[in-house]
Amino acid sequence: MYETVEFGSLELSKKVFHAISDMGFEEPSPIQAEAIPLLMAGRDVIGQAQTGTGKTAAFGIPIVERLNPKNRGVQALVLTPTRELAIQVAEEITKIAKYREIRALAIYGGQSIDRQILALKRGVHIVVGTPGRILDHLRRKTLRLNNLKFAVLDEADEMLDMGFIDDIETILQETPKEKQTLLFSATMPDEIQRLARKYLNGPQFISVSRDELTVPQIDQIYYEVKEHNKLDGLCRVLDTSNINRAIIFCRTKRGVDELVAGLEARGYEAQGLHGDLTQAQRNRVMKKFREGQVEILVATDVAARGLDIENVSHVINYDIPQDPESYVHRIGRTGRAGKSGVAISFVIPREYRQLRLIEKMINTRIKRGKLPTVADVFERQREVIIERLISTMQRGKLGNYRAIVEDLAGDYEMPEIAAASLKLAFDLEGSEDTGEAEETEFGDTGAEPGMVRLFMNIGRADEIRPQDLVRTIAEESGIPGKIIGAIKIYDKFTFVEVPQEAAERVLYSMHRNIIKGKRVHVEPAKVKPR
Repeated sequence: MYETVEFGSLELSKKVFHAISDMGFEEPSPIQAEAIPLLMAGRDVIGQAQTGTGKTAAFGIPIVERLNPKNRGVQALVLTPTRELAIQVAEEITKIAKYREIRALAIYGGQSIDRQILALKRGVHIVVGTPGRILDHLRRKTLRLNNLKFAVLDEADEMLDMGFIDDIETILQETPKEKQTLLFSATMPDEIQRLARKYLNGPQFISVSRDELTVPQIDQIYYEVKEHNKLDGLCRVLDTSNINRAIIFCRTKRGVDELVAGLEARGYEAQGLHGDLTQAQRNRVMKKFREGQVEILVATDVAARGLDIENVSHVINYDIPQDPESYVHRIGRTGRAGKSGVAISFVIPREYRQLRLIEKMINTRIKRGKLPTVADVFERQREVIIERLISTMQRGKLGNYRAIVEDLAGDYEMPEIAAASLKLAFDLEGSEDTGEAEETEFGDTGAEPGMVRLFMNIGRADEIRPQDLVRTIAEESGIPGKIIGAIKIYDKFTFVEVPQEAAERVLYSMHRNIIKGKRVHVEPAKVKPR
């Protein structure tokens, strides 16, 4: 029997534990805590959970634990609705299997089938793929499922929406009867329940709670940023805010360490708190934070659990949390005992839908803020700069510097010399910068100047109306409906024009969303060459 290590309340092998620790996991999510023991015990499972709840690891960990690396045949099959999800799941399972010598392969349409056939011949343990391409391999007999131990249907309701239900049944009929079957779905329509009754053996049903959450009365705001300028945006917010103590949350331990290093390099006093710290190290960090020696504590959710610290003025979600419960727990660390507090979240484009999900669950609209500019930072520091200048002049000993000024005085005006000296001394290069995140270049989509035309695979045949589109886009992306431009609805598709500055937000908010019961595909419109 292999040596085990505790992961929360779960027992995992050392190899899998080290792999998920490398990934930044510190304790199981609710669905992992429920699903993993059942799957390790050999049970079939139906899991009702949204994307972002940790469900890939919920089935990936027990599959990796229970497969035999020495058997080169395909032992696990994961069906996903899209190639993007297939790649994502395969990558995550590969990380979980890092120390177990288990290989996972993503199979999907649009990639060379010959390359996939070659990879299958070399031997893989886990295949993750879309139903159409999996069926293609089964018909070619380049994929054999006679040694299958696990079958997973991931995002089953999406596969139903996309018309894959017959393909799924054909594939399942090619698998051995003696296997574990897992079904994960955000919703449970009748067709999915029928599929579960037919192919799962006495399944255990688990669900992640979606109860409405309440949040404390604190000021909540979010800033839109690009991934590469998130740290710069954070520094501007820190420089223009009245911070007493701030807790900044990151998703992983590695993220904590990298952010602390980035802040320290820019002159901020910050300390990190995560699961790799010893108790003695943790105590030292908390002592400094409580006593005010350090203003900024950067932490993971698990490390910050149970902290009871007075006078935390700001909670900052550097990484937006994966579920509404974590958001509520995080921001509840400010605004205590009747005092005011501020909760700030940084949101990159692909996280817009996650932000909307949090807003729906907490029944609160989070305000969008305008990121402070370098000019704002400078204005904030103006009084500090003046005080430091006066203090420096009062101390004297300026002889060497005065000589430089006198040398320049013959060629330049004194105000120019003084201004250049300040700019050099206070390192405010780029003070003319506006601070606005640069817009994505969509190219020519055929829209009016300043607008972007988006394509949607929904039209008159789906009984869609302009007001349906305006309402849904406004609600999901948070932009005013009145700024949405021309809408042209055809039989099977629609074009919608939105302002350039809001286009990326609309694209990420609406893609794979549901309008009138149909899942929508959204992309920038393409202009036919003349």
